[in-house]
Amino acid sequence: MDVKRQDREGRVTTDVTDESDLEGLMTVDELAVVTGMTVRTTRYYAGLGLLPPPVRRGRMAYYGPIHQARLEFIRSLQDHGFTLAAIEKYLARVPEDATAEDLSIQRAMLMPWTPETHEVHSRKDLDALAERPLSDEEIDVLVRVLALRERDGGYEVLPPFSTGVRLISLGIPQEAYLAAAESIGRHMDELVDELTQTLRTHIVAPVRHAKLSEEEAADFEQRFAQLRQLTLEAVVAGFQRAANQVITRSVS
Repeated sequence: MDVKRQDREGRVTTDVTDESDLEGLMTVDELAVVTGMTVRTTRYYAGLGLLPPPVRRGRMAYYGPIHQARLEFIRSLQDHGFTLAAIEKYLARVPEDATAEDLSIQRAMLMPWTPETHEVHSRKDLDALAERPLSDEEIDVLVRVLALRERDGGYEVLPPFSTGVRLISLGIPQEAYLAAAESIGRHMDELVDELTQTLRTHIVAPVRHAKLSEEEAADFEQRFAQLRQLTLEAVVAGFQRAANQVITRSVS
């Protein structure tokens, strides 16, 4: 039989009296290993209330799939640039009875579509990446077209960096690619909003109501990643088709 207790902070913990109830549970060290976090960070997040109370046997604390899912969810939010304060607010809106599978589905929606770098580069690094010296004016343009982000006295390289460098090298007037970047950004924001709503309505919502098992949730997360890749390919193909139609109309 399990015994419910309150700790000094008023949080409810569970004392386990049956060894069989520990099956599938982990110590804090094991939890840190499977989530790729340090024990210190894991305990810090637990102290902030970002994790549910652990299961206890005597003085030992044990953690299960929901704790692992929460930590992986926190890491996904951090990958999106969420501050710890913002993560606390976000998790406060997640139902207390949300399962590990529920969090897995939410994490699938939040995973970055492309790998993001958080390394800060110096000007010398940027010259090496561009394979030529970049002027102050060119650096400014790359920042404006969202190919670079200024951070901590240096620059974070974003996915369009190599494309931006090649555009500058073509000698095209700055006004042209700055206007193009603004147009692309404006329409992409609208397109992403619509596509995200479509995915939530027709893909994610039905799955949330289906009460997936752990294996089914993992399978959904994998298939959702493939769906996003297909969506990217469809967007590129759609642009090419629309461009061809414009060309056809212009010569007819």
